[in-house]
This record gives sequence, C-alpha cells and structure tokens, in this order.
Amino acid sequence: MKTMQLTRAEEQVMQILWDLGEGLVKEIRDRFDEPRPARNTVSTVVRILEKKGFVDHKSYGNVYLYFPVVSREEYSRHQLFGLLEGYFDNSFPAMASFFAREKDLTLAEMEELISETRKELKDSKKQK
Repeated sequence: MKTMQLTRAEEQVMQILWDLGEGLVKEIRDRFDEPRPARNTVSTVVRILEKKGFVDHKSYGNVYLYFPVVSREEYSRHQLFGLLEGYFDNSFPAMASFFAREKDLTLAEMEELISETRKELKDSKKQK
C-alpha cells in the first residue's frame, strides 16, 4: 500500500465496504444517502482505492465484486498515530488532555474513561 491518506469520498466508500465486507458498485452506491453520487463517480472512487491498495476485486465475467484489503482497524490506527505524531509531538497525554478540554469532560467522565481503558488493557492482555 502506497499511502494511507484518503479523501473524504474515498473514506466514505471504504466505510461502506468495511460494513458490507464486499460489494458491487451498485450495492456501494445504494448505501449512500440521497442524493446518491452517480454510478460512474462511485466506480471511479473504487478504482482509485484499488490503485492505492485499499481495495481489490474478484471478477465474474464483466462484473466486479470489490472488497477491502486494509481493515478499518489498520486504517484507524494509522490515522490516530499520524495525528498523535503530527499534532501532539507523540505525546498521548497531550492529545488526551486536548480532547478532554475540547469535549469539556468532567472529572467523573475522565475517571470513567481511565477505568474503561484499564479494563480494555487488561482484557487485551488476557487474549494474548
């Protein structure tokens, strides 16, 4: 995969493909809210995603069934770590406090967040 940067339109198509698992251009287009983009537009975006290494396809005659090659988790991880590196000097506490201020979290909400994080970390260690 060459780049992990997606345009807004590419990200919308990827979100739909991640939800579907696989789909035809028509099925992808049908998942958009009205007014839906043109079929050719969706087809073009899917082909760009394929060139970027996010999507591949299976051919059935002249029908293409597209599926994601990059998982939602892998993409999210890359985006979040890029945000952390690019805007918060690789400091997770700086990023967390920024979002806590922006969302105006109360101390109780922050304590709940810490508690949930501890539980998730404990659970993920058990699975390994």
